[in-house]
Amino acid sequence: MAIKVVLPTAFTRHTDGRKQFDSSAHDLPGLLADIDQTFPALSTQIKDDDGKLRRFINIYVNDEDIRFLGGESYAFKDGDEVMLIPSIAGGKI
Repeated sequence: MAIKVVLPTAFTRHTDGRKQFDSSAHDLPGLLADIDQTFPALSTQIKDDDGKLRRFINIYVNDEDIRFLGGESYAFKDGDEVMLIPSIAGGKI
């Protein structure tokens, strides 16, 4: 089983320029562990000191927010496309 992980340009400086990679992770905790091993610099950007996904990182599976699919318990399916997207905020009201 393989999933494709797609990263925004902002994260490519932590992945030696790679915008995507394949993973055999079965769920989100497995994917985070895979990122720990493969891209430790990216891991520090998306996880907090307790090893939890940072609040401002959104995960989409096939364009669907993973929170609506069951969150960390969602089991990836072969061929899923997973995107890690940082939230963007700012500006003036």
